[in-house]
Amino acid sequence: MSETVVDPAERTDPDTVDRETGRWRGIGAVALFAAAVGVVVAQPALLLAGSVGAVFVAYAAASAPPEGEVELTRELDDTEAAPGDPVGVTVTVTNVGDSTLPDVRVVDGVPAGLEVVEGSPRLGTALRPGRSATLRYRVEASRGEHAFEAATVLLRGFSGAIERETTVRATEPTELVCVPPLETGVPMPLRTQTAQYTGRVATDTGGAGTEFHAVREYRPGDPISRIDWRRAARTGEFATVEYRQEQAATVQLVVDTREEAHAGPEDAASAVERSVTAAGELFTSLLETGDRVGLASYGPKDTWLAPGAGGEHRARARDLLATDPAFGATPVDEPFFAGIQFNRLRRRLSPETQVVLFSPVTDEYLVSVARRLDAYGHRVTVVSPDPSDAGSAGRALARAERDVRLSELRRAGIRVVDWGEESLAAAIADAKARWDA
Repeated sequence: MSETVVDPAERTDPDTVDRETGRWRGIGAVALFAAAVGVVVAQPALLLAGSVGAVFVAYAAASAPPEGEVELTRELDDTEAAPGDPVGVTVTVTNVGDSTLPDVRVVDGVPAGLEVVEGSPRLGTALRPGRSATLRYRVEASRGEHAFEAATVLLRGFSGAIERETTVRATEPTELVCVPPLETGVPMPLRTQTAQYTGRVATDTGGAGTEFHAVREYRPGDPISRIDWRRAARTGEFATVEYRQEQAATVQLVVDTREEAHAGPEDAASAVERSVTAAGELFTSLLETGDRVGLASYGPKDTWLAPGAGGEHRARARDLLATDPAFGATPVDEPFFAGIQFNRLRRRLSPETQVVLFSPVTDEYLVSVARRLDAYGHRVTVVSPDPSDAGSAGRALARAERDVRLSELRRAGIRVVDWGEESLAAAIADAKARWDA
């Protein structure tokens, strides 16, 4: 199809483009050739055929862009769905103008995060005034809020020489919301850095707890239940038993959402998608063990949920992971200012907060982020979904470079969970065995 634009200076609607289709160019050349041969060989039939073709070409050249107006309505079978559920979409196009539209072609504005699994979002038809045509297809629901875009509509007149491309929005906004539940997650071993709240992480100080720590001489005011009565009966001296204190950790889950993190095999989830899933699982497991947990994105779009606890806090994290654009399946089309983002993260982290950083570590920059956070006193654990797959030599090189970066993190004393094709629980168990060795 020709991309020749017709009278661009006269258009008032920036979403409308008129262009020549080039449908009659071949016929025009044939008509002129037939007329010329008819003159040379004195064949009236050829001359007549060439003349008729020339008339059609002249008619097409004189054609104006098609006039008409269509209205579009869109309905979803369900506006809320679970991940993987098929959702039916019905689009109705109506000719609301006064003239017949002999050639109407519609391509619906399916959101980038949804996949069409049945039918087609395309329609080709002719519409008389007041008449409608309907198309129906199904999409597969995926995590997030998916706003349908304006449909692209092509209008052609009877000659088909010029087409008008425009965008038409539905009479009512259409949005599909898919919020996965935060399932019970996998246990995540934490570092010894702790907060002042009672919890599951052992400290190096004595106090109330369950694990024996030391015995000291009795002091007035010590609880009677902690007196070592056997020792008192044996020696006549009173002593107090101390247990290793257990406190709750303060943990900030940080998901790398930069464009570099949106890596992965073509037929599988990206590293960001896997990181978001892992963050949801660990958020749940940490809450259930009494820790205070927060959530943040590290990318062009800033999202922050300070560490907290409770059902309402869990619901807020679920909604952020499911619907916040920062955690979307596609990169955010905004600039990323590395220095500003890091300083903002640093200011928000309290001194006792440890960080679980989710990133495929596809570049050296994330290595420096993890090391700088660790240098500032925040115990860092990196959960790294492997974005590589078997294939070309270039992919093998990328995997080798990533392995080098992960080794660099380990040498710096940072815990690393290298998460390949196995489950997250298996990856954490393998990493824990290495940490305990």
